[in-house]
Amino acid sequence: MAEAQKSPLRDGLRHWEHRLGKATDSLAVDFVESLSFDRRLYKYDIVGSIAHAEMLSEQKLLTKDELKQIKDALIEISRQIGEGKFKFDKKYEDIHMAIEASLIAKIGEAGKKLHTGRSRNDQVATDMRLWMRDEIEIIQAKIVSLQKAFVKLAEKYAEAIMPGYTHLQRAQPISVAAYLLSFVEQLNRDWLRLKNSRLLLNVSPLGSGAIAGSSLPLDRKKTCGLLGFSDITYNTVDSVSNRDFCADFIFGCCLISAHLSKLAEDLIIFSTTEFDFIRIDDAFCTSSSMMPQKRNPDMLELIRGKTGSVYGSLMAILTILKAQPSGYNRDLQEDKVHCFKAADTIEACVDMARAIVENTVFKTDKISAGLDKGFLDATSLAEYLVKKGIPFRTAHGIVGTLVAQCEKEGKALADVTIEQFKKSCNVIGEDVYQCLGSKNVACSYATAAAASPALMAEQVNYWKKHLAER
Repeated sequence: MAEAQKSPLRDGLRHWEHRLGKATDSLAVDFVESLSFDRRLYKYDIVGSIAHAEMLSEQKLLTKDELKQIKDALIEISRQIGEGKFKFDKKYEDIHMAIEASLIAKIGEAGKKLHTGRSRNDQVATDMRLWMRDEIEIIQAKIVSLQKAFVKLAEKYAEAIMPGYTHLQRAQPISVAAYLLSFVEQLNRDWLRLKNSRLLLNVSPLGSGAIAGSSLPLDRKKTCGLLGFSDITYNTVDSVSNRDFCADFIFGCCLISAHLSKLAEDLIIFSTTEFDFIRIDDAFCTSSSMMPQKRNPDMLELIRGKTGSVYGSLMAILTILKAQPSGYNRDLQEDKVHCFKAADTIEACVDMARAIVENTVFKTDKISAGLDKGFLDATSLAEYLVKKGIPFRTAHGIVGTLVAQCEKEGKALADVTIEQFKKSCNVIGEDVYQCLGSKNVACSYATAAAASPALMAEQVNYWKKHLAER
């Protein structure tokens, strides 16, 4: 026992190196290790190990005393890692071997029994699912915080009108709240997508062993229940090699990043001197090392730029999974690099986006002053003609001709006299002016969830209630 406690290695070799007859070359040790990045799985590895040990005890493969030794030692190891007192040695390759080596050094022979019926193949697959399950909840919570920030800002500007854009050209007038709540909708899809990912990944591969399971009487349902999984996986060959859930998770991160990049692009444009729609708080800008007048939206630019990194993680995991033979392959060690990177990037970007949204002001007076530029009421005029019995395509042509004339004369549609209107179409009456002007148009929208101030006020109330329940 004393000898075993000195070192988990026999003859200076790790247990699997006895098959090879010599220690791994130092260059290979550096190349193969994952401890430098998978150590963040330590809590999940320990939780999974304790569940496995409890099952082994119930199956009479561990004594109750051995179980207690193992649990106590693993809890102590977890505490040491959490306090930064654990010495990580890359010769143990990964977090699984590092913890097991420490366990054996602490309690000897009982520690050597922990790996009974288990392979690092099903161990790491379990750890990754446990980690991802928690990570999804963390990101979901951050998404909700960002949604609440948008809703709060939308409530403030529900009555304010701004141009809506298609093709980055002025299209129709909308409530500022409609613009802001569009991101709440996008983020809601992201939240639901992560929820679905969590449902799919929440099955336990533990007990699948290296590829074929075990001849020992392992109770997979027991560990499944102890770890809070909804069910076990039902094919051991697939269980150890399945990383679909990693690709699915990173894809979800990609769409979050895409939505944040869209937000960043908009706010960058809206903050320019040319648009001057918003002011981003100075705390989230930088200045130029050469030009003293500059207020650069660097945080937004980085949110936009980091999208490429997240997309890269998706392409990496898909490439790793391409053309692998069935069963576990060491290529899968790289899954963690890309999952962790995508998760860390998304957490940081969502937090930054929330802070920026919470500290952004819309320049409503400036927006209002130029609101009628660009004939934002043209569609409303065409719909006015439709209400008078004119086919829409005909109405479209009539209004298009009027817009062209107004553009040449440098005036708005609301400046056209009733006589000029009647020359274009004799059904036009004095009531036409009620449908002209951006504010009139925005208040006239009648379809469900349209971009009017009144309907957006309803949407704000809906989202406040809905998000409070999450």
